Amino acid sequence: MRDYENSTEPELIRWAKQGDVDAFSRLYAGIYKDLYRFALYTVRHRQDAEDAVSEAVAAAWENIGQLRKEESFRAWIFTILNNCCRKILRRQRKDVGSLTDSIQQGSAQGNGSGVQELAGSVRKHADGARGYADQDYAEKLDVREAFGALEEEERMILAFSVFGGYRSEEIGAIMEKNAATVRSRKSRALEKMRRMLT
Repeated sequence: MRDYENSTEPELIRWAKQGDVDAFSRLYAGIYKDLYRFALYTVRHRQDAEDAVSEAVAAAWENIGQLRKEESFRAWIFTILNNCCRKILRRQRKDVGSLTDSIQQGSAQGNGSGVQELAGSVRKHADGARGYADQDYAEKLDVREAFGALEEEERMILAFSVFGGYRSEEIGAIMEKNAATVRSRKSRALEKMRRMLT
């Protein structure tokens, strides 16, 4: 009988590659919060973040046999999650485009006043919500938006650093980049976010 509680990550990965669902569940339990935070900061909506994590975990389970290096598990699953998030972001942009088209068609058909009422209602609701929202929430929302505006590689580096707790050398090994390059890109990404937030 396998001791999942006291097993190392490489052992759990080996067992998961052999089809052991309990070993994979243990791996997932150890990384779920980091995956969810990464997804939430990237796609900005809780439901979409949960969908992205679920899709990434399902894909990881189906393809765990293809994982070559056990020490690359976290980078591998974050890469899968990043791809899932990108798919959701494309869908979000498409949905926004469809909504914009619908509003423009409504305006062309003489429904402009209805659109203006809707916009006024949304503004009123947002203003009311601002009165109840605490500063901390607003700051977190701004940070998520700034994070989402970064380039993919910059998001990955910051995700590994902030959510995964990896050092530049470890991130470099995971992403097959020089540690100095990782530090430079991390610094550039943080500076971009600082400019967006000020």
